[in-house]
This record gives sequence, C-alpha cells and structure tokens, in this order.
Amino acid sequence: MPVSDISRAKARAETQAEARADLEAAGDETRVVLSGRVVIDTVEPLRRRLRDLPAGGAIEVALDAVDAMDTAGAWLVADLGPPERVRVTGASQAQARLIDAVRGRLGERETAPPEPRGHGAWPGRAWLDRLGRQTAAGVAGFIDATGFLGLTLARLSGLAIRPWRLRLTPLAAHIEAVGVGAIPIVAVMAFLIGIVLAFQGAAQLRQFGAEIFVVELIAISVLRELGILLTAIIVAGRSGAAFTAAIGSMKMREEIDAQRTLGLDPIEILVVPRVLALLITLPILGFVADVMGLVGGATMAWIELGISPGTFTTRLREEVDIWHALTGLIKAPFFALVIGIVGCHQGFAVGGNAESLGRLTSRSVVVSIFMVIVIDALFSIFFQLVGV
Repeated sequence: MPVSDISRAKARAETQAEARADLEAAGDETRVVLSGRVVIDTVEPLRRRLRDLPAGGAIEVALDAVDAMDTAGAWLVADLGPPERVRVTGASQAQARLIDAVRGRLGERETAPPEPRGHGAWPGRAWLDRLGRQTAAGVAGFIDATGFLGLTLARLSGLAIRPWRLRLTPLAAHIEAVGVGAIPIVAVMAFLIGIVLAFQGAAQLRQFGAEIFVVELIAISVLRELGILLTAIIVAGRSGAAFTAAIGSMKMREEIDAQRTLGLDPIEILVVPRVLALLITLPILGFVADVMGLVGGATMAWIELGISPGTFTTRLREEVDIWHALTGLIKAPFFALVIGIVGCHQGFAVGGNAESLGRLTSRSVVVSIFMVIVIDALFSIFFQLVGV
C-alpha cells in the first residue's frame, strides 16, 4: 500500500476514534451521549452503535461533549425520530439550527400512510382522498396564480409611472412572434369558419325561404363570438404554450435564479413584455379574424345562395349594429391577460426535469382555453343583461 493511502487510512481511524456514542438507561427514557467529532467520517460507526436503541420510548440526545458536527451528524440525530420522541440537549445554537433544517427536509420526504386494506376499508375512501387532494391542490394553485396576476399588474402599473424601464426590444420580438406569426393561421381559420357557417346556415334557412338572413347569421356569429373566441384558443395553444416552454427551459437551466442573483426582476424581464405583446396583438388578430370570417361567409353565400358581395355588404351595413363587433373586441384584452398570465405562471412552476416541462406546458394550454371559455360565457351573460 502506498504511503499516502496508509496515512489517509490512519487519519480516518484516528478521526473515527474521536467520536463516541454512549447509551444510558434512565427509567423509560434512553440517554444517548455523543462526544467528539460527529461528522461524515464518523457517522457510520455511530449509526451502527445506535442500532441498540430500544424501539419505543423517549430518547434524550446529549451534545454537550460534541466538538464538531456537520450535516451528516445532524442527519444522524434527526433520523432517530421526531422531536416529540427525541429530545436534544446541550446543542449549540448552530448545531440546533442545523438539526432543525435537516428535520425539515426529512419531513418533506415523508410519504402518505398506506391506504387501509381488507374488509374494513371503505371502497370509496381512495376516490374521496384523491378528490380532496386535487381540490386542495386546485385551490392552492388558484391562490398562487392570483398572486402572480397581482404581481404582474403591479409591474405593469410601475411601467406606467416609469415607462423608460420598458424593454422595447423584447416587446417588439414578442409582438412579431405572437401577432405577425399568427396572422396566416388565424386568417385561414376564420375564412373557413365563415364558409362553414354560410353553408350550414343556407341548408337550414332554405327550408323556410329565408336565405337572405344568412347574412345576419354569419355576421353576428363571427363578430360577437366565434371570431375572437377561436382566435384566443389558437393563441393559447400557440403562444401560451411557447411562453411556458421558454420560461420553463430557463427555469431548468437556472437562468431565472441567475437574474435574481444579479438583482434583476424576472417578472419585469420575462412576463411583462409577453403580456404586453398579447394585449397589443390579440385585438388586432381578432379584427383580422372578423374580417376574414365575413369574407368567407360572403364567398359561400355568393356561391351557394347567389347573394352578391354588394347585396351582402348592403345587408350587413343595414341590419348589423357596430356593437356586435365591439362586444367581441372588448373581450380580447381580457383573453390576452389570462393567456399571458397562465402561460408565464406555469413556466415559473417548472421543476428541474423534462417531464415537468412537458406536463406544465400541456396544463398551460388546457387551463388557458378553459379560462377563455369561462370568461367568454361571463361576458355573454353580462352583455345579455345590459341589452348589448
């Protein structure tokens, strides 16, 4: 054996000899007296010595004679049992803090007790347990998302007071990615929706000789609901998922932690430009969808019913109020805010693995679309009540 290895082995043996664990019985309580250096090099012999502890009963761990303790030594003490059973005495302030920190981490890893089995177990208990956990997680997620919304609105308000802090380059880049890049798919989608509405409406209205009313059917459906709603759904699936994936990837690579270390605000750098880009571009995309939906409907009405573009335009101008278009576009900023907040919030919730990134990206799309539909339903009820 080389001289260096012999020296290291000798030093390790001397270090282990410095640490001791003496067991003393005191009635129903067992007293464990630790002495010397309770560090990573001495933990294993001490752990074997502590196997002789009784399974039940209280334990007192005396640290008065401990010269040094690291995380491994604190783990040795914390692993003996919960604070209700294991009482630590003679610890210095630093040792007590270290043991409490290790106990907290051990508590986080505790698993739920196994579900009861056998004839006495209620069959619906597992389902009820899952329902309760999912409800609690949903409430906690809603509260967290509400806090994230408030934080983002606070940063937006701050930019209104100090506009020079707005980062124009990221804002322009996100406007191009969210708005300009989405125009083709939004336009094609709205054009096809207009065609489908005209075709289906013509088939039904022809039975009553009321083909001319297909103009109102297309206009009201597209302007009030389908144009902006389907646009928001496309943006949620396209841009909302992209926000989650981009921020989540930065979270995995610890770039967000690096920004905080440099004294930068991730909300102001990452969230605000994305939300502002959606607030600017979604009403424009909604207007594009309305126009293309009317063009598609007019095209099919001309082909299927013989309603010329001039007649379609005249009927549209005379019978359809401008408020039908405004009620759709009024909803656009609210849809944009929800999509941006949900996408960015899910990105910040990504953990350190790819599975978390994929799962939260999918959740971002589902939650965004669900919230868009809920908000659309609330606006529809509100406009109906006020007579708009």
